[in-house]
Amino acid sequence: MKARHKKLMLIGIALAGIGIIAALVLNAFQSNLVFFFSPTQVAQGEAPTGRAFRIGGLVEAGSVKRQPDGINVKFVVTDTAKSIPVVYQGILPDLFKEGKGVVAEGKLGSDGLFTASQVLAKHDENYMPPEAAHALEQAQKAQETIVK
Repeated sequence: MKARHKKLMLIGIALAGIGIIAALVLNAFQSNLVFFFSPTQVAQGEAPTGRAFRIGGLVEAGSVKRQPDGINVKFVVTDTAKSIPVVYQGILPDLFKEGKGVVAEGKLGSDGLFTASQVLAKHDENYMPPEAAHALEQAQKAQETIVK
């Protein structure tokens, strides 16, 4: 084998290795990617079923129902236009309250119930996750156009 052929073969192997590494990295990135959806988008069927995503908005007043075991909680997330029921098994953040901003990560069941694996609450009275704030603004604009 000539030196020229050896160089071409090494370049080909290096390119193949880089391609395999890139494919593995992109696959790992895709499987860990979590999108955000508002309750309106979920109600319209834009959110994936059977795949994890985040839902955000406000915890609807009067919707928090704690089970006697203190671990299982049901509540409703709303963007003032649509509401989605959420069930969570675990300890909620101390700042989790009705009428306050929340982002929950989990999966939507075929029955329309969102099963959260993680619940994030706002950290002070002036903060709301940017995605949740944007979703609330969009829902309010949509309601204003319907009312007019």
